[in-house]
Amino acid sequence: MTSTKNSDLIKKVEDVIEQIRPHLQADGGDIRFVELTSDNVVNVKLLGACGTCPMSTMTLKAGVEQAVKKAIPEIKSVEAV
Repeated sequence: MTSTKNSDLIKKVEDVIEQIRPHLQADGGDIRFVELTSDNVVNVKLLGACGTCPMSTMTLKAGVEQAVKKAIPEIKSVEAV
């Protein structure tokens, strides 16, 4: 993957995360982009209430991952690190 294409994907991922962030913050949580791997896996860190919530896996997969993959089909998955 070229550096420019990688930079474009990272920018798109960050934009989607910014759209999701207010929903997580409303429940006392937050999310931070960590990295985009070479195989198009997005690593994020769940913060605040999201970091300790028993439903965080569901939020990550059913909420964050679905939104990112819908906006950016090249992304394979979103994982919490």
